[in-house]
Formats: sequence, structure tokens, C-alpha cells
Amino acid sequence: MTTDSPEATRKVAELIKGQKFGFLTTTMPDGRLTSRPMALQEVEFDGDLWFFAEHDAPWLAHITTSPQVNVGIGSGGTWVSLTGTARVVTDVGKKKDLWNSGVEAWLPQGPEDPSVVLVKVDGDTAEYWDSPGNRLATALSFVKAKATGSQPSTGEKDVVDLP
Repeated sequence: MTTDSPEATRKVAELIKGQKFGFLTTTMPDGRLTSRPMALQEVEFDGDLWFFAEHDAPWLAHITTSPQVNVGIGSGGTWVSLTGTARVVTDVGKKKDLWNSGVEAWLPQGPEDPSVVLVKVDGDTAEYWDSPGNRLATALSFVKAKATGSQPSTGEKDVVDLP
């Protein structure tokens, strides 16, 4: 079952907000999956994610041949798996809009340099798991479930169709 509502998209935005990195998974020409950590660019989440990259990064060719990607984001008890379609964006204005000191540390040539590109992931769906509390609360939930013979309370889970 999937949820398709502005509230559900806001929930995904809330879970992603403040996260610094995501694992971007692409498909290699031979069909194998490969992932790399990428810095998430802080923008108002509307179903899309943005990353900076160098134009000659070998994995960008994966997007050309197979644009379907996955981005895994999470920490603690919160996890989001976002699927979507990726594309390379070379718009200098957009690069300037998203430019920050963290990006500059990795790409000192600046946003106007053609070797710096953006990768936009147009999100299709996001599946999330949001555990209440922290790891200790989750562990206690498992202990309680074991003692009572019930299912552990692992928090909220949903699949969201993104706009």
C-alpha cells in the first residue's frame, strides 16, 4: 500500500531534513548495482534530491544508460529509501543557488566551471521507517516483545508516492 498525500510527502521531508549524506545507487552496464556516499544539498524537499559531482566521474555514465536510481538516507532509528530517475544538470544558475562551503571543499574550481555538474533525482517513491526514541528504546521494544510473545513496536513505516 502506498500513500499519496501532501502530508506523507511532508513526513518524508521531515525525516530527510538535517541528513548530510545519502547512498546513491546506480546500475552498471553489466546490470550490477553500485553505491557511493553523496552529500545531500539542503533544499526544500519536494520529492527531488540534488547532488554535486565532477563531470568525468565514471558513475555518471550509469545514469545515462540506466537513469533509475535509489538513494538510501538514514541514521539512528530513521531510514528513507527513495527511488527515482536521475539526470545530470549543468545549469550554472542552479549550481550557484546550491553552492556552499562544503561543496567548495570538494570542488574548489567553483560552480561556473563546466567540470562541476549537478545530479537531480526526481523522486518517484520513498519508503521510510521511523522508530520512536533511540536505539535503547528500540532494544527495549524487542525485549518486551520477546517477554510477552508479541511483535516488537518498531515505529512507523510507509511507502509514499512523491509528487
